[in-house]
Amino acid sequence: QVHLVESGGGSVQAGGSLELSCAASGNTGFFYSMAWFRQAPGKEREGVAVIRTDSIEQYANSVKGRFNVSLDNNYAILTLRMNSLKPEDTAMYYCAFSRKLLSGFLSSSFGYWGQGTQVTVSS
Repeated sequence: QVHLVESGGGSVQAGGSLELSCAASGNTGFFYSMAWFRQAPGKEREGVAVIRTDSIEQYANSVKGRFNVSLDNNYAILTLRMNSLKPEDTAMYYCAFSRKLLSGFLSSSFGYWGQGTQVTVSS
């Protein structure tokens, strides 16, 4: 079992920055993938960024060049640094974990999810 606890988020004006963190505890193993997804009201959940323990990263086109994901392998802490935020980045952000080395943002591939943290960007 893996337990995910998210922190960070909040409200910021357009152009600002925020940082999200997610700490994984439990039986993570040595090889895994962690990701951030987000869901805005009335929209489907979408992948934002995924990173693996072999340091492979992927980003959604909408956040490339603005967001940066990192993973502390020793402590299984996932971080998302969000810069140049836009109102369309407003959403509930969820941390996700998989014991597989994944590519892409297929949400069903992630077996463990955090409770979510709200990010609100005002214009």
